Amino acid sequence: MNKKIAFFDSGIGGLTVLHEALQQLPEEQFLYYADTLHVPYGTKSADEVRGHVFDCAEAIVREHVKAIVIACNTATSLAVKDLRARYDIPVIGMEPAVKPAVEMNRESGRRVLVFATALTLSQSKYNELVSRVDDHHSVDSMPLPEIVEWCEQLDFDPEKSAAYFRRKLADLDLDSYGTVVLGCTHYPFYSDILRTVLPDHVQIIDGSTGTVNRLKQLLELTEQHGKRPEEQVTFLSSGGQLEDQEKMKAALRYLDAMSR
Repeated sequence: MNKKIAFFDSGIGGLTVLHEALQQLPEEQFLYYADTLHVPYGTKSADEVRGHVFDCAEAIVREHVKAIVIACNTATSLAVKDLRARYDIPVIGMEPAVKPAVEMNRESGRRVLVFATALTLSQSKYNELVSRVDDHHSVDSMPLPEIVEWCEQLDFDPEKSAAYFRRKLADLDLDSYGTVVLGCTHYPFYSDILRTVLPDHVQIIDGSTGTVNRLKQLLELTEQHGKRPEEQVTFLSSGGQLEDQEKMKAALRYLDAMSR
């Protein structure tokens, strides 16, 4: 029996990371688990989120998976060390792609703007990351709480979202920035819309590719070229509702359409 690789998030945001895995690993089988009973995480206390993550991890491990990807920056910052100590399978976490963003702008001297949840931005893990790589104090951070709520409602209205981004960015000199980092896995659903608001020279990056590369490394998986099967992903949720599964499938189809 070919064991599945599990992806976990509070809601549908982690599908952006799973989507990357589906492109790179078309021969693998996946399980996607969403904590729909407690989404969103970014507005809750750290202790609340830890408890929810541990409960969900227990449910995932009962499915006999061969690895767990914590496809949520907030959950990673709060719980990944404890999960690695608790389980004997690989547990891959995520962090905002601050380091590659800083390196991309080292020569130009442009600044980096990180979008993430308020809880991620408040954690020592994030602040230590920025302190470690931001030699020239060029990294700025901003939470976008409404985006997670809209995403969970499958609300991808381009006009409303673009207007929201313009309001959030109105006080910034965008010409001084070289890269925007999407530090929450929900945010890449809106990358095409954000692209219409940012100057052409600003690049948008997230941590999905790096996370999947780390997964491949730990499981010693080489590049695959097979055709993606129809039933490659099993969808589960803490809510256990059929509507949860249908929403996750619809969100994955939306990502497929974005990538065409």
